[in-house]
Amino acid sequence: MPVDQLRPAVHGLMARAKQDLAELVAFKSVADPKQFPPEECEKAADWVVRAFAAEGLQDVTASPTPDGSKCVHGHVPAPDGAPTVLLYSHYDVQPPLGEDAWDVPVFELTERDGRWYGRGSADCKGNIVMHLTALRALREANGGYPCGIKLICEGSEEQGTGGLEAFVPENVELLRADTILVVDTGNFAVGVPTLTTTLRGMTSVDV
Repeated sequence: MPVDQLRPAVHGLMARAKQDLAELVAFKSVADPKQFPPEECEKAADWVVRAFAAEGLQDVTASPTPDGSKCVHGHVPAPDGAPTVLLYSHYDVQPPLGEDAWDVPVFELTERDGRWYGRGSADCKGNIVMHLTALRALREANGGYPCGIKLICEGSEEQGTGGLEAFVPENVELLRADTILVVDTGNFAVGVPTLTTTLRGMTSVDV
């Protein structure tokens, strides 16, 4: 689809995207019950289920994983001959260490000089909203989806406790796709498209 058809659709959806982001940022969805109530992650997962179901995804479900988190998944069948794209994101966030040192409310979307601030607004939750906005723009400009869509939205990525890692081998067909978009970072700078090619590792240590 030509970009010049998508740009006005995306532009017209930005107010809705901001409202979505404000709602998501308000969830204190740190996937560690020692730090935040598990109910906050539950509420975030339920929000993701409702939002993607509203955009036409079928069988949108929050499935439990072995670490106690839930991953949200759903799909749209591909038109004949079209590929399927799997969209990845996660709704959990890092704990806001040193919360009293923040100069904006941690779990409240705050705008300053045209930029939006709040826990997860630039990566985790911002990328959920990016997926939603892209899907809405495609439906608006195209009247539907030109390819198959699958969704997997993880609930414990920032804790590295392996919930999705255990879920995937048991649900290969549920997630099988021709292309996977792993969306978990913000742009290098405003207006600069960004592609991550190398990631760091992770170690979980209780001190």
